[in-house]
Amino acid sequence: MPMKLGDINIRRFRLSDQFINNYKDKDVPWGPIGYVTFKRTYARRLNEFDPQASGTEEWYQTCRRVIEGMFDIQKKHTHRLGLEWNDAKAQKTAKEAYDRLFTLKWTPPGRGLWMMGTKFIYERTGAGLFNCAFRSTKDISTKGGYLFAWMMDALMVGIGVGFDTLGAGTLTVKEPTWTKDTFVIDDSREGWVNSVQMLLDGYLQGKKVPEFDYSKIRAPGVEIKGFGGTSSGPAPLIELHQDLKELLNERIDDPIQSVDIVDIENLIGRCVVAGNVRRSAALALGQADDKEYLTMKNDQEKLYHHRWGSNNSFEAKVGMDYTWHSNQSQKNGEPGYIWLNNARHYGRMKDGKRYDDLKVMGFNPCVEQQLEDGELCCLVETFPAKHETYEDYLQTLEIAYMYGKTVTLVNTHWPETNAIMLKNRRIGLSQSGVVQAFNKHTRRTVLEWCDDAYRHVTEMDKEYSDWLCIPRSVRMTSIKPSGTVSLLNGSTPGIHFPESEFYIRRIRFAKDSDLIPALRNAGYTIEDDKYSPNTLCVEFPVREPFYVKGKKDVSMWEQLEIAAQYQHYWADNSVSITVTFNNDEAPQIKDALELYESRLKAVSFLRYQETGYEQAPYEPITEEQYNDMKSKISPLQRLESEQGGVGSKYCTTDSCEINFLEDK
Repeated sequence: MPMKLGDINIRRFRLSDQFINNYKDKDVPWGPIGYVTFKRTYARRLNEFDPQASGTEEWYQTCRRVIEGMFDIQKKHTHRLGLEWNDAKAQKTAKEAYDRLFTLKWTPPGRGLWMMGTKFIYERTGAGLFNCAFRSTKDISTKGGYLFAWMMDALMVGIGVGFDTLGAGTLTVKEPTWTKDTFVIDDSREGWVNSVQMLLDGYLQGKKVPEFDYSKIRAPGVEIKGFGGTSSGPAPLIELHQDLKELLNERIDDPIQSVDIVDIENLIGRCVVAGNVRRSAALALGQADDKEYLTMKNDQEKLYHHRWGSNNSFEAKVGMDYTWHSNQSQKNGEPGYIWLNNARHYGRMKDGKRYDDLKVMGFNPCVEQQLEDGELCCLVETFPAKHETYEDYLQTLEIAYMYGKTVTLVNTHWPETNAIMLKNRRIGLSQSGVVQAFNKHTRRTVLEWCDDAYRHVTEMDKEYSDWLCIPRSVRMTSIKPSGTVSLLNGSTPGIHFPESEFYIRRIRFAKDSDLIPALRNAGYTIEDDKYSPNTLCVEFPVREPFYVKGKKDVSMWEQLEIAAQYQHYWADNSVSITVTFNNDEAPQIKDALELYESRLKAVSFLRYQETGYEQAPYEPITEEQYNDMKSKISPLQRLESEQGGVGSKYCTTDSCEINFLEDK
């Protein structure tokens, strides 16, 4: 068993009440929908920490939980190894980290805002702090259902999972040995995962499968202690078991195919979305010549049932013929392109070939992190547009680096994963609001910041790693697409351009959310979600700061060049980018791939549409419409709630805003 943080018996790190009280009444530089997003998503119930308390966290309290949790991990690590710990110095740095988090110059990932400093991390597993993972199926013939159980386990603690289809054709699906034995499924994450592994091992390895007893699983609506949220009851798990049986019964005595592997994972993801408060993010990585895999989303019935659950990409090769694949990209935005060899042989492109990351097998769901099989990553967000000078940004970056490196000190409940992470210590220092920073500081200035800051962080990593007696990080920087976190301070997501200068931003809430009455009283437009019967859609008018041009104005080529520049000057992992193209540019995708295949590690394409569907996440409006909407709403000073945040249930990117699962 890995050592838990709670096993180390020393006084926990604390900031003083006097220091925290200075921030209780300070204004937070929220973006237009920042406060609402925070209360919906990241504000935990206060009774988790004090049984006598009521309501949910305010921002100053969340910041305290995060910073104290971060420095407590450092303190416990140094004490466990007998290293020097200077509490006065730590207090000074922690106060600086707190202030920069409070003023939203940096943030942990959504995982960190939700989980850092909680009992779950101390008593169960540190896995909940990580954003993403990758799992190869190359060993499916020997590991069987364990690989899918691992992925399900990761999804259930909020980790997005990438996976490949290399196991296709390596085993024959078998008829399980059905028994009359009864397996009572425990009312826990482990219980659900174990039942799925048993069932899959029956089909993949011919093992015995018992009858499942679901009676111990708590009823729908019951509060989930530790992780947060409420129970769905046993129905999603029962449905998953049935779906897996139907899928694999048709494959008995046939070799397992790539489509089968993706379907199994997608069905698991569907169950995870329904079974708790977390979204399920996944990336499938297939082969360039596997046409059945590359066209599997053409089956509309299966797409709406479960195949929406993964973004599907393939391993591209420099010098290949992109004709067929680029034609597919023009149709529906898939497949995505991943140049694994570029990832294995390069950090930043400007630094030339490196040979310290050759075991990379794939990427996380948004392809900003290259990963080994079974490896996790922790991302950290910084916002260069929220800084006036390079020196100010550098101080923020040092804090963000420290957070990411600190998370690598925790153990998960997977020994094989711990072994990889002990070696690699991979983190992802990211930037959001990149286009805003270009408009504020000029593109040339920001790229100079990137180059200088990367060298600074590299030197910092040497010093910090030596102090902690751990390896230096194999990779440290990336660009993630961001999402909910960027909404907090009103930044554009990652490297992407804004929708327009004025737009409606639609945010999803559960119908029974106790935040809805306050939003309704404040004058916000609230509609029933047309895609989910249990969800409401709230409209927020937004004006984009530092606006110069939006998605409809920027060429495909400019987007690709910005991504390549960031892969050159900043990202030693990868740059996550979905390039939007117009109808005239569609035939040029093949040429673009040939031009940029040696300058990028991954890319995807999506045809630009001003109105993709009803109640889209973004809808461009005029300045007059914006002013009219603003005039009808009153500011929200404080939102009272007893329910607590929902973690990451509502994905805020364009690709997964609609929850097909609930469309019944």
